[in-house]
This record gives sequence, C-alpha cells and structure tokens, in this order.
Amino acid sequence: MGALVTSLRQAAAEPSLSVDLGAVAANTRRFVSLARGEVMAVVKADGFGHGLGDVARTAAAAGATWIGVTSLAEAVAVRESGVDVPVLSWLNPVDADVRTAVRYGIDLSVPSLHHLAVIEQAGPVRVHLQLDTGMARDGASPDSWLALMSAARRAELAGKISVVGVMGHLPCADTPGANATGRRALLRGVEMARQAGLRPAVRHLAATSAALTDPSSHLDVVRIGAGLVGIDPSGTTRLRSALRLTAPVVQVRRVEAGSGVGYGHSYVTERATTLALLPVGYADGLPRAASGRAEVFLGGRRRPVAGVISMDQVVADVGDDAVAPGDEAVVFGAGDDGEPTVEDWARWAGTIPHEIVTGIGARVRRNVR
Repeated sequence: MGALVTSLRQAAAEPSLSVDLGAVAANTRRFVSLARGEVMAVVKADGFGHGLGDVARTAAAAGATWIGVTSLAEAVAVRESGVDVPVLSWLNPVDADVRTAVRYGIDLSVPSLHHLAVIEQAGPVRVHLQLDTGMARDGASPDSWLALMSAARRAELAGKISVVGVMGHLPCADTPGANATGRRALLRGVEMARQAGLRPAVRHLAATSAALTDPSSHLDVVRIGAGLVGIDPSGTTRLRSALRLTAPVVQVRRVEAGSGVGYGHSYVTERATTLALLPVGYADGLPRAASGRAEVFLGGRRRPVAGVISMDQVVADVGDDAVAPGDEAVVFGAGDDGEPTVEDWARWAGTIPHEIVTGIGARVRRNVR
C-alpha cells in the first residue's frame, strides 16, 4: 500500500462552477449582428444551467429583444429578475395559470384548440400560434391548423387574444440543407393565418444551428439558447464557452504497478504512479458513461480519469508528477489552456453538450462574474 496524504482544508473540498457572463454577452452580440431579424434569448432550464436571471439580463443588455422559456414559472422568474422585454412561454399544460401570464405581461404559445379555449377565458392574452413543422412533437398538426386559425380569429375579434406571432421548430437543423421543408411548412401556415384574417407580425422558426448555417430560416426572429452559452450544435462556429468547472485535490496516493482503482477495478495501473482524488462525480453532473475516456486538467496537463466515475469522486492518474492536496483541477472550461471542454465531456459520454451543462448538480458552488 502506498503513502496517503490527506488535506485538512475540508472547507475548500468542493467543486466550483464559474459562470462567465462576459461570454454570454459576447455570444449574444454575435447573434444580434448575424441575424436578419431580432434575437430571442432562450433561457429555459435555468439558462442552460448558467442561471436564468443572470443570462436573461445579460442577453437583453447585449441586444436580445425577446426572451423565450418553456414554462410559465420560468417566465415569471424572468420578469421578477427585472427583464422588461417581451417574454414568450411555449410549453404549458392546458390548466396553466393564464391569469398569471396576463398579470406579468407574458406571451403564450397556442399549440391546440384545447389550449386556445382555456387561454381565451383569461384574456386579453398575447399569443403565438404554434405549428408542428415536422417534429411530431409540440404544436398543432397540419390537419388541425385551419380549425385553429378560424378559432383564433374569432377569439381575436372578441378581444380575448391578440395574435402576435406564428412559430415552429426545425427537426434537422444540424444537417446542412435540411431546413427547406420546415420553412415551407411554416410559411404555408402563416399564409393560412392571414387568409383567416389574422396578422401575425412575428414569424420564428430557427434556433442556434439554423441561425448559424441557414440565413433563409431566420424570418423575423431567431431563438438562441445553446448559442448564448457557447454551444454550437452545428459544429461550424467557435463560440465563447461560459462555464468552468473546477475541483480541488483532496487526497494524493502513491500506488504500485497492478493496483486496481475504483469500483470493479476497471482501471489497473500499469506502473507505479500517483493518484489524485477529486470530490466531484455523477451527482455533480459528470456523466458516468464517460468513465474510461474522460480527462481532467491538473498540474499543467490533461490527466486520465482512473476508473469509474463515482457519485461524488473521481481519481486522476498523474504519473510521477508532483501534485498536492489543495491543487486545483479543471474538469472543463473554454479549452484555451488545454483543459477539457464541455464538448469533450459530451463526446466521452456519447451525448450532447446541452446535457452536460444542464446537468450540473445543485451542490456545486456557483461563482458568477
């Protein structure tokens, strides 16, 4: 058995997440300059794990003229954070508290006749009619669209709603040249709305990938969520990452060749080496599926994660280099110094960066700058 050194600085023995709002601002300004119309900053899922209020305020200050969320609760949180640009909420149950939307001045999507029937009872409400443009997910199906247009026109004439926009979503925006069908579907839907007597001023379809790769999909507003925080799902553009996850070394252990590490001994040392223990694991958002491939940045180099990622621990193999308790390991960051990125962790786990950034656990200490 090797020698064991234990840190006495237990107060510092926790992972820390730094959120760079300057990166969010820079990414927002980039999309504002790129978009043919306006930018809606989508801050759902706690601002993609970066802080809903912080991201919303930063994006609005950097030029986003709309804020988008899924739930009504998120929309209220945006308003209570001090943001006064138009806010749209587009994924609500039919029994949502529509009067709260009215009170806070929140726009609502209307994906069905059932939703419309509930919404118009609490009016007047600003609405965006939502068409399924190829996802078979949210939005009115094409065969129910005409009935929804007719009902929306009646509700608008009665002063119960105001139809502000028409929206859809692209199913394959990450694939070059795959947006034409969805765009045609939305434009047909808008034309049907106009034939019904509606005059939606805002058409929106594109999210981050299409905003970066297909200007013809921009229409009046582009919805940017992942792009705000530095994620480009299309893989075509370098954006500024806004997250940096670090963890301190809490133990250092010297072991002999042939030592098994962690559960199941899936990692066995090939030679005598030094192991550094970090107090971060899958409860903090590191995907266990990345075990056997993941790396961290420690002592000026990337180090392999030795063994299975545990609930709240990972072990880094640092070889013969000098590492001490209290040293900081970078789990992921912007990659400027060679540290792993969110994209690296997503690749190691066989997932997408969105899942990594939205999965950071609540016990991780946050620092916003």
